[in-house]
Amino acid sequence: MRKEDQLLGVHHVTAMTSDAVKNYEFFTKILGMRLVKKSVNQDDIYTYHTYFADDLGSPGTTMTFFDFPNNPKGKKGTNAITRTSFRVPNDAALEYYAQRFQEFNVKYQEITTEFEQKVLHFWDFDEQAYQLISDETNSGVKAGIPWKKGPVPEKFAIYGLGPVEISIAYFEQFKELFEGVLGFQTIKHEGNRYLLEVGEGGNGGQVILVDNQTSPQSQQGYGEVHHVAFRLANRKSLAVWQEIFTKLGLPNSGYVDRYYFESLYVRMGHILVELATDEPGFMGDEPYETLGEKLSLAPFLENRRTYIESVIKPFDTKRSE
Repeated sequence: MRKEDQLLGVHHVTAMTSDAVKNYEFFTKILGMRLVKKSVNQDDIYTYHTYFADDLGSPGTTMTFFDFPNNPKGKKGTNAITRTSFRVPNDAALEYYAQRFQEFNVKYQEITTEFEQKVLHFWDFDEQAYQLISDETNSGVKAGIPWKKGPVPEKFAIYGLGPVEISIAYFEQFKELFEGVLGFQTIKHEGNRYLLEVGEGGNGGQVILVDNQTSPQSQQGYGEVHHVAFRLANRKSLAVWQEIFTKLGLPNSGYVDRYYFESLYVRMGHILVELATDEPGFMGDEPYETLGEKLSLAPFLENRRTYIESVIKPFDTKRSE
C-alpha cells in the first residue's frame, strides 16, 4: 500500500447521549471543548448530531454524539469501544481538571500511569467512560488548538483525541484485523491490555485493545460508543480501502459523503470502524466566530430545513455577542 493511503491516526469518536442539552453543557462548560457543529443524523433526521472539537474542528480532535429518541441505556461489557481519551498538554493539566471535576461534581478517579503516560479517568452523567491523557512526554501525531474562548485556560485545555480503548472477547482474531488489515503495530502491553499505534503514532494515533473474555456482552445504548473513525488524507484513499475490505469479505458501506468529511464504514466483529478524510472539515458553511451556533445541514437536507426544524427540539448554543 502507498504511504499516502495509510491511516494517519484517530479521526473522531461517535457516542450516544440521553440528553443533547446536558451533553452540550458538559462538553463546553466543564470539559472546555468547542461545539463546532450542531447538525442532525443524516440517516435519522429526528436525532441531533453534535460535534465537539478543538478551536477549528481539526481532524483528530472531534467527539460527536447522537441523541436517538427512546434509546435505552447501554450495558457495559466486552466486545465494545469502552473508553475514549482526550489529550491535554501536560501533567499539570490533569491536576487542573481533577480540581475542576471536584468543583462540578464529575465522577473521576485519582491520576494514574498507564503505558508510561499519566491519565485521569472520569465519567459523564450517562456513565460514559473517558480519560484525559497527558502529552508531557508524548511525540507523534500533532495535536490541535485549544478553544481560544473556552472556560479552560489554553495551557491546560483539551486539544485532541487520545487512545481509544476497545474490549474484545475474541482478542487474537480482532488484534489480527487491526494489525494485518488496518496497519497498526503493537508497541507495548500491560497485563491484558495492549497498546497499538498507526501513522506517526503517539497519543493521537493509538488504540488500546483489552483481552476481556470474562465480562458479559455489552449492549448498545446511551452512555456507550457508537463507532470510532480513523483518518485518511483524501477521497482517493477511500477507494483503495474499499477494494481491500471487499476482497477480504469484510462488510462495508461503500463511499459515503458526510459533507464535513468523506467516509467508508467497515464492520470488524462487533466494532463499527469508519475511515474518514481530513477534508473538507467544519469551516465551510459557518464563519469561525459562530461555529456551532446554528443548525447546520448537509446540502441534500437543506430543502427539508423547515420541516427538520419543526420536528427536532431546539436548544440554544449561541455564544457570540
